[in-house]
Formats: sequence, C-alpha cells, structure tokens
Amino acid sequence: MDAVRSYLSPREVFMCGIAQYVNLWGTMVGYTITATISMVAIRRSDCIHRNSGDGARCGNTSATVLMLAFGIVQVVLSQFPGLEHITWLSIVAAIMSFAYSFIGLALSVAEWVSHGGHPSGRIQGAIAASASKKLWNVLLALGNIAFAYTFAEVLIEIQDTLKSSPPENKTMKKAAMYGIGSTTIFYISVGCAGYAAFGSDAPGNILTASGLGPFWLVDIANMCLILHLIGAYQVYAQPIFASVERWIASRWPVAKFINSAYTVSVPLMERGSVTVAPYKIVLRTVIVVVTTVVAMMIPFFNAVLGLLGAFSFWPLTVYFPISMHIAQEKITGGRRWYLLQCLSMVCLTISVAVGVGSVTDIVNSLKVATPFNTVS
Repeated sequence: MDAVRSYLSPREVFMCGIAQYVNLWGTMVGYTITATISMVAIRRSDCIHRNSGDGARCGNTSATVLMLAFGIVQVVLSQFPGLEHITWLSIVAAIMSFAYSFIGLALSVAEWVSHGGHPSGRIQGAIAASASKKLWNVLLALGNIAFAYTFAEVLIEIQDTLKSSPPENKTMKKAAMYGIGSTTIFYISVGCAGYAAFGSDAPGNILTASGLGPFWLVDIANMCLILHLIGAYQVYAQPIFASVERWIASRWPVAKFINSAYTVSVPLMERGSVTVAPYKIVLRTVIVVVTTVVAMMIPFFNAVLGLLGAFSFWPLTVYFPISMHIAQEKITGGRRWYLLQCLSMVCLTISVAVGVGSVTDIVNSLKVATPFNTVS
C-alpha cells in the first residue's frame, strides 16, 4: 500500500489494501485446507497399509481434529513478533518445498513410466465430461495457476526485512527471479507428469493420488508439505497481524491493556528474547481461530485456491505494478503504453472468468459436502 501511495491516488491505495489483506487472509484459509488434506492423506494411507490394502475399512477421514491441530500450531507460532524473528522457520519451509516437489515429480514420472510411457490423460480432457464441465475445470485450473503467482502482496513486506548491502531491491529482484523460475519449472513438470500418470483422475494435490508410490515415501512428501505450509502460513499472517496492531495502537493509544508488555526468553529466537504484549496474544489467537473455522466451513482445495487466484492476481500482480510503472516512467502514450494496458485487460478478463468458474465449483461442492467434516 505504501508503494501504491507513492505513485497513485488515495482511492487506489484503498483498493490495494482491500485486495491485499483479503488475499493474505484467504491464503491462510487455503493453506489450512491444503495442510489438512495432506494430514488426511497420511492418516488414510497408513490405515490402508495396516489393513493390507483394503481401503473400504478406512472410510472417510474427518478433518476437523486435524484442522484444529494445525490451528493450534499456528496460534503458537503467531506469537512471534515478526518474520525477521523466525528466519529458521522460513529456511525449513523452503527446504521442505523442494523435498515434496521432487518426490511428487519423481513418483508421477515413475507411475507414468509404469504404464509403458503412454499418457493416461488426453488433450481433449475427460471423455464423459460435458462441454460446460470442461470449461469450468479449465477456468478452475487457470485460477490455481494464478494463485501460484500471487506473490506480489508479500514481496515488498519481505524486502523490508532484508539487510542493506547489497541493496534490498537488488537482492529481492534476484530472489524473485529464482523463485518464479523454479516455481514455473516445478509446476509445469508436476502438472504434465501428474496428468500423464493419472489422466482426469489426477487430484488437485498430486500427493493424495491413489497408488502414487510407496506409502512411506508419499507420507514423507505429505509431511514435508505440512511443514512447508506451517512456515508459509506465517509469511501471510504476520503482515495482517502488524496492520491490525498498528490500527489498534492508533485507535486506543493510552489504553493500559494495549500498552502492557513483558520480555520472555526464547531459545530458538535469533535475539534470544521477545517482547510479549497480552493484547497481541489475544488478537492473533482470535484471527487464527476465525481463519480455522472458515477453513472448516469451506474445505474445497481447488475451488478456494482458484477463487483466491482470481481475486488477487489481476489487481496485485498485474494492475498496480503496471500502473506504478507507468507513473514512475511517465509513460503517457505510444505503443508501450497500449501494450501494457492490453496486458492488463487480458489478465482482468481471465481473472473475471476464473472467479465465475471458482464460485460455480464452490456452489456445486456445497450441495454434496458436509462443512466441518469433509475435505475434498
């Protein structure tokens, strides 16, 4: 929002704030659902293994307790003051992301090769699906792709925590290039390999595919995914905490409860101790609890991620960066201006279409799913 404020109007600053914080919070909901799906997959995989492959004995696994467990972990981690205090968590999360990506890709390729190298999926999609169903699936897929690149809302927040020398913007530019490059390579590879291995039966989370590989290796990959999301959750949560706390401090500057604080020693902290404020404990706990409850109510993996991608991709990743670039470079017309505006309009059209597809999928899923009970 500060970056937008430097170049654009107050109205656009307000629009940016709405898009940014809704997406940050929505991503927390999405990560809660995603982590729970992996926990359900581990529990079901172990159950099937204990029953000698008889999946009928395992039935449907309730996700409520698992979501609550994930929420409790986040309540504890949320008490750290900011991202700069939990660098170790970010490092663990990054290592875990590479681990489960490699495992998922390798197992998908192995499953594809086991079919004699013949892909299970067809370019035309599922044979039995109607044209409208295929259209909604395409839009949903575009939303998931867009969600994978909605990093703009945390990019500047992360840059703000970097040490200068080299300059923060140069470090972040290099990090973004490597991050986007590796993400693209992995996602395209896993998407193609997963579809070749399982065709239209490929799930939204490939690590939950039936018969993917040795159960213990799939369990390790899902555990890596859970650990990754535990850390990634905080990357999106901490800016929300900071913003709400700043607002409360400015709204009630002399309140005793808000201004009280205590110093606590923590072994894993880089500085050895943290300052704990009681009102922050209450506030952050409430935010995480509300997030967990909402995740229980709408436990739909692909649809939620698609909707988040549709809502945030165009404004945060396309419109505001392009508008700030035009204002900064003072581009008032010509071919460059028209090309940038065309790019923005194309992405807006895609986002709107993806939003319609995601909402449709959520509505259809609510007709057959039981909130607080099932993750799909």
